[in-house]
Amino acid sequence: MNVIAQLQKSGFAGQIWPVHPKRDEILGVPCFRSIEDLPGAPDASFIGVNREATIEIVKALSEMGAGGATCFASGFLESEAENSGGADLQARLVEAAGDMPILGPNCYGILNYLDTVTLWPDQHGGQKVERGVGIIAQSSNIAINMTMQHRGLPIGYVVAAGNQAQTGVSQIGEALLADERVSAIGLYLEGFGDIRALEQFSAKARLAGKSVVVLKIGRSEKAQLATMTHTASLAGNSAVSSALIKRLGFIEVRSISVFLETLKLLNHVGPLKGNAICSVSCSGGEASLIADLAPPSIEFRDFSLAQRQVLKDELGPIVTICNPLDYHTFIWGDVPKMTKVFAAVMADQFDLCVFILDVPRNDRCDPSSFDCAIEAILAAKKAIGANVAVLASLPENISEALNARFAEGGVVSLNGMEEGLAAIEAAVGLGQITKIKHKPVLIGTALCGVLNTLDEVQSKTALSKAGVNVPQSITAPILEVLMKAYEALEFPLVLKGLGIAHKTEAGAVAINLTNADELENAALKMTGVFGFLAEEMISDVVAEILVGVTRDATGLLLLTIGAGGVLAELLEDTASVLLPANDEEITEAIKSLKLYKILQGYRGKQGADIPAIVDQIAKIANYAETHKDVLIELDVNPLMACHDRAIAVDALIRMQAEGN
Repeated sequence: MNVIAQLQKSGFAGQIWPVHPKRDEILGVPCFRSIEDLPGAPDASFIGVNREATIEIVKALSEMGAGGATCFASGFLESEAENSGGADLQARLVEAAGDMPILGPNCYGILNYLDTVTLWPDQHGGQKVERGVGIIAQSSNIAINMTMQHRGLPIGYVVAAGNQAQTGVSQIGEALLADERVSAIGLYLEGFGDIRALEQFSAKARLAGKSVVVLKIGRSEKAQLATMTHTASLAGNSAVSSALIKRLGFIEVRSISVFLETLKLLNHVGPLKGNAICSVSCSGGEASLIADLAPPSIEFRDFSLAQRQVLKDELGPIVTICNPLDYHTFIWGDVPKMTKVFAAVMADQFDLCVFILDVPRNDRCDPSSFDCAIEAILAAKKAIGANVAVLASLPENISEALNARFAEGGVVSLNGMEEGLAAIEAAVGLGQITKIKHKPVLIGTALCGVLNTLDEVQSKTALSKAGVNVPQSITAPILEVLMKAYEALEFPLVLKGLGIAHKTEAGAVAINLTNADELENAALKMTGVFGFLAEEMISDVVAEILVGVTRDATGLLLLTIGAGGVLAELLEDTASVLLPANDEEITEAIKSLKLYKILQGYRGKQGADIPAIVDQIAKIANYAETHKDVLIELDVNPLMACHDRAIAVDALIRMQAEGN
């Protein structure tokens, strides 16, 4: 009944065929007793019966050539923990569907506001639009909440993906891309599903010139393999998710409000070609606040000399001409003068001109005094044609009706200063996404068998064979052997106790040993070790770098680069990219670190050899790629960044035993 009510409410003009074994009509629409009684194959169906009956109905619809169906029932794979038969039922459902597309199970279906097809079993807040964004959500309830927004976002489609037993997010996304009326796509994801399908969807989105915004939840809930390395403790599941989203060419946001504001900006303006933003307000407080809240990726560049003079002539000597601009209230109420000032701002070729405007509430105040600003913004926009946004510092301070008025005039309204700035940052990010076509991400096969941890000596030996630089060294099972073997090396030396994962914390590392007595004394102090490793002391070190590779539960391999040594987890200064990674991506990751200033040569000190660092990280990554089907974790901590080389002085590798 609810589905029929929503179809009627939205103004659906097509035929509705309710099927119910006992009712003659539902909401005035005659019922059929069974699917076999239908006058033909339906274009789309909503199945609201229990799970066993759902399978039977799907089979019947498929056999009669129906266009597709939404499976509302739950109790399939999502309840496998409580019901051991869920996976089998879901497999039977897919088999019953055959070639007929199905959504779900365990989902609400589809809202098509472009054609008023609302095959949906609950209330929703959307209305008919001529053009809008498509939203795909793995939570039906969140999807409903999004339709209730008062932000003026034109929503063309909302599709609930449910369990994705047959039709996944990527396939749904490809279908929405094919509709020219869809301006951008938003994905609310709990998991990624088929990563190869996502890569295909990403390629088609780029080809169609349509941006994709992602809100990924469950960032800290996904099961993690037990870890032994610094890398694994720093590169959690959220880093993998974010790296994959970036690799796909999508933009990630962290809240529903920013998700909606970003989609709204993309719908009206699209990705921004640059990051030059202008802010205009009649308050010094607003000008200061937006400057303080703006992320580093946004640049409030100065006005050009020509436009500066125009603004100075119009605003007078008291007003300071700078960006963000506080034009004061001297011209307030003078629509022609305000229009001229606003047009001068828009003519300065900013990537986006933002007008801060909080309109008084209309129940206790009179908002008509703000009509002058509204009219001037719209008039200037019409005259100049720049990218223009109105930004309310509080989300509630711009009404849905005013949102619509601005939209009709080609101006996008952003509800909330923090949300709006985050949306602008996302649009800037999308405009800067590289056009370089990446190789498909590496996905290791499923692991089985016994896991094996290579000790430091074994790990560095393996990496050395892959071209990674390691120090000259010797090993000894006992002190007596050590004191005979060390002569193959030159002092100063480093001594490490073997058989301990985190040697520094356990007191199993002694550095800068300059003679045999110091070497022997250091060895005598190390307890609980299973042998010794003595190696050359690396001098001229500029910084210590952490380089590691971790394997996600999906099989993705994540390369993490960051500040290393004993401060790795304290500073948490890291950047991550998915494998395979080219030199450009590795360099970009290094440059994003706070550590990069030190690597460049801080305060006149000699810097490190950046190309050598990139080369060594690339060789570590290549080792991981070669062993992608057996590698669990790889940790080089630290990679010593020196003036003319980079060298791995500690390493730990965990992998499946059969692959050694």
